[in-house]
Amino acid sequence: MSHAPTRRTVRVDLGERSYDIVIGPGLIARTGAEIAGRLPGIRCAVITDRNVAAAHLDALLASLAAGGVEAAPLVLEPGEKTKRFDELIRVCDHVLGARLERGDAVVALGGGVIGDLSGFAAGIVRRGMGFIQIPTSLLAQVDSSVGGKTGINASHGKNLIGVFHQPELVLADTDVLDTLPIREFRAGYAEVAKYGLIDRPDFFAWLEANWREVFAGGEARIHAIATGCQAKADVVAADERESGARALLNLGHTFGHALEAATGYDGARLVHGEGVAIGMVLAHEFSARMNLASPDDAIRVERHLREVGLPTRIKDIEGGLPATDILMTHIAQDKKVRRGALTFILTRGIGQCFVADNVPGDEVFRFLEDKRAT
Repeated sequence: MSHAPTRRTVRVDLGERSYDIVIGPGLIARTGAEIAGRLPGIRCAVITDRNVAAAHLDALLASLAAGGVEAAPLVLEPGEKTKRFDELIRVCDHVLGARLERGDAVVALGGGVIGDLSGFAAGIVRRGMGFIQIPTSLLAQVDSSVGGKTGINASHGKNLIGVFHQPELVLADTDVLDTLPIREFRAGYAEVAKYGLIDRPDFFAWLEANWREVFAGGEARIHAIATGCQAKADVVAADERESGARALLNLGHTFGHALEAATGYDGARLVHGEGVAIGMVLAHEFSARMNLASPDDAIRVERHLREVGLPTRIKDIEGGLPATDILMTHIAQDKKVRRGALTFILTRGIGQCFVADNVPGDEVFRFLEDKRAT
């Protein structure tokens, strides 16, 4: 006899700003009750995008109404290009126009773009309002909805303008992932695998054995998401503002962000999780090249990510990329750079990542030149 998958709760421990991440099926239908029970009397603005709205907005608004939570929805265009100043102004104006007060909340119903944008608005309107995340992509459920990093993109690079603003609640409804395009699910899976590669080698081995069940749904999916959220919650609790250990969460991101920038953030060519997948392979290969780790680890990482259907090589990106010195310019603009010295997350093996400061730029340049040809 089958039974309903178990709901899991992960606590992000930040003193007075601690909050719960609730993970499991059917949570959109329970949102009104969850919010009314935890934050009685609150009113909210619901920010979403056109694609998510078509699938889930009516159900969420019905749930909020049933819980007695007054809501003012705003539907934006989907995609990375929505993370810009004029859309931020639009969200802020909407929140103010709804006459919401500081004690009310901005609810983000969507993936990382909506979460980042809505959280930034919540962090600056009335000098900081409540914020609730309802992430609808795997990427957002295991990564961007947890930890309070919000922001928008600039012409100089991704996520360069923003604030740290923690949510009051995260509701990760695992049922909504069934409507996610397979490419988006795979992209989110790259961030799930990342937690194993950082410091949970047993979890990475579990994913190698059970990834098909994670894709299929049920208990394995909930376990993978909860493990990822717990991993991030542990790091955020120890280093909320990314002064030290939290930088480990950027495994694969320095290379990945440069590849995204080089494609002009064109989601048809490369989405964020795909950039991270290629970036994690590059980080393991560069670590092997610097004699920090065995080449066998890089082969193992590449094999697993390719098996689930992710791109793992620079040449997997369609349409070609600009010259390597342009890639290096994007890397130098990355937020992990300190006073011009290149900082990468490198590894001594599966689950043994560390922050490497003062990485020689000429070594990275030669490495990328070689990797473009393979």
